[in-house]
Amino acid sequence: PKILSEVRSFLDLAGYYRRFVKGFSIIASLLTKLLKKEVKFTWDDESQENFETLKSLLTQAPILTLPIEGK
Repeated sequence: PKILSEVRSFLDLAGYYRRFVKGFSIIASLLTKLLKKEVKFTWDDESQENFETLKSLLTQAPILTLPIEGK
């Protein structure tokens, strides 16, 4: 993400899956702070690292399936 609206969109999408990602709120906290009005939007290395970590966890999350009776 390069602009604030892209960060907001990513966090909205990622937030939908937050219960399946361990430590989501801790990882997303820095990105969430960028959304505050009183904070100047600055995309630095730490922001990029948190973004990449969260993106990776979302794509490698456990696969959920319905239970099969008898197994």
